[in-house]
Amino acid sequence: MTSYALVCDVGGTNARFALVPEGATQVEQELTLQCADYSNIDEACRVYLDKVSVSEVSRACLAFACPVDREEIDMTNNHWCITRAGLADVLGVNSLKIVNDFTAMALGMLHVPEEERLRINSGEFSSKPRLVIGPGTGLGVSALVPAGDGWIQLSTEGGHISFAPVSEREVEIWRILREKFGRVSVERLLCGIGLVNIYSALCEIEGVQQELFSPKEVTDAALLGVDTLAVQTLNDFCRILGAVAGDSVLNIGALGGVYLCGGILPRMNDFLLESEFMAGFKDKGRFASYLESVPVCLCVAENPGLLGAAAALNNANVKG
Repeated sequence: MTSYALVCDVGGTNARFALVPEGATQVEQELTLQCADYSNIDEACRVYLDKVSVSEVSRACLAFACPVDREEIDMTNNHWCITRAGLADVLGVNSLKIVNDFTAMALGMLHVPEEERLRINSGEFSSKPRLVIGPGTGLGVSALVPAGDGWIQLSTEGGHISFAPVSEREVEIWRILREKFGRVSVERLLCGIGLVNIYSALCEIEGVQQELFSPKEVTDAALLGVDTLAVQTLNDFCRILGAVAGDSVLNIGALGGVYLCGGILPRMNDFLLESEFMAGFKDKGRFASYLESVPVCLCVAENPGLLGAAAALNNANVKG
């Protein structure tokens, strides 16, 4: 009888599950569940295992889109909350690793095939530090740092750094969001609901009535070109993301390359390629040339976070 490890990538909206046969590295029986449909992660785990007809697992690695350095895991963008001990008890595993979702995402980037990486800026990925960043329900930020023959992944909350506007329109957007939220982090703009925040602010600036109220509505209207402010929203979103990614490269010296990922960008890859993302990325004054040759790619793989969670199972650098 095959013994399995359970891996899971939990965001604000979706929980993605898979099994890893002991002694193997590939994931099997992938399934996505909606977080809103379940009271907590333990219920979702049991439902998944029932669906794939597996009664028990020997080990587990779960990646959560929130800080994971405490005993209690309290999700930032959904209602789930559980303790490490409680989850280990429910699953009945011998070993449980809990990591940040972008720690798993970073590890996953090392296993994504080349054909599932869309080039945004040319250049060769190298053994220097690499940035991993991507908007979804929130904004995830991580990095890979070379160590001997391998890589050490960084767990960060870089999506919550302060938003720094660089144009008059961005200053106006910042003022509107400050009135609404107080402090304005980059995640207030660079995530699903961030698209709505930008669109709403642009409507207020232009003095027009807001007609779109969900990330999907804003994105669809922009990609179809049927709403001028939606198109402007997506343009601003891409440029600001480029600016934040460029700042992050400067912060950690990520000359080895940049991986763009998350749930939003693969749905708009053509728009991203034609957008001002790279203009924002390189707009660093005296350090513009520092960023010229940094390779950037968009990960279009289906579930890279699951690949990273699977890789973390046997990675001694991942303590979990």
